[in-house]
Amino acid sequence: MPRFAPHPERRPSLVAGASSGIGAATALALADLGHPVALGARRVEKLEELAAEIHGRGGSAFVHPLDVSEESSVDEFVTAAEKEFGPAEILVSGAGDIEFGLIHEMPPDRFLAQVGVHLAGAHRLAHRILPGMIERQRGDFVLISSDSADRPRPRTGAYSAAKAGLEAMALQMRMELEGTGVRASLVRPGPTFTGMGMDATPEAVGPVIEDWQRWGFARHPYMLRPSDLAAAAVTVVSAPRGVHFVLIEVQPEAPLRAAE
Repeated sequence: MPRFAPHPERRPSLVAGASSGIGAATALALADLGHPVALGARRVEKLEELAAEIHGRGGSAFVHPLDVSEESSVDEFVTAAEKEFGPAEILVSGAGDIEFGLIHEMPPDRFLAQVGVHLAGAHRLAHRILPGMIERQRGDFVLISSDSADRPRPRTGAYSAAKAGLEAMALQMRMELEGTGVRASLVRPGPTFTGMGMDATPEAVGPVIEDWQRWGFARHPYMLRPSDLAAAAVTVVSAPRGVHFVLIEVQPEAPLRAAE
């Protein structure tokens, strides 16, 4: 007899932050595996475009607005998604953006807004989703972190601090969920080419790049694609029962050196 019943073949999946980047790529990857996917984000028009693509590839997708900074929005999203597809088997928490700036120059409300999305937003999802998973004794709760969580970069304002808090919360959740059948996991991206931070002005980005080079954070120009992180998230949730990928860090491979 196996130690655990296997995963259901069809696993309803909720993706927070599915309008672009890693979230969108992960939603596509999950749908390609045959899992129905609920797409949540503030930019509903982008979600509709993604849902159309998923449907065109033969998958199932459901669109609902989601603002993880609002508890009522999280509740409405999860309630609607589970009404559409059934109890959540997979939750991928990837909502958020980055605002560059020196910590002492960032207005407190902007600092708190970053923490409110990256850390408190993930907690709002956990508070709403995990009790049901615990009751069913299975589920995957996947948090998209950043390598700036354990290697903070200058001029990332509240982002690095929020991601460090996120990883501390994930470790705590892992201990608290032990024996429940629910797996809390981290996917930790390195430099990734997404839309995050792309609305920053050249005046803001210039000093960021200079400081990152000064502190050794920009060793080469290669970056990951969102699909690379989607592959990591799929690996986490596709692990058989009895196996727990606690943390997967993904880094871009450096360009090849000239042969000597």
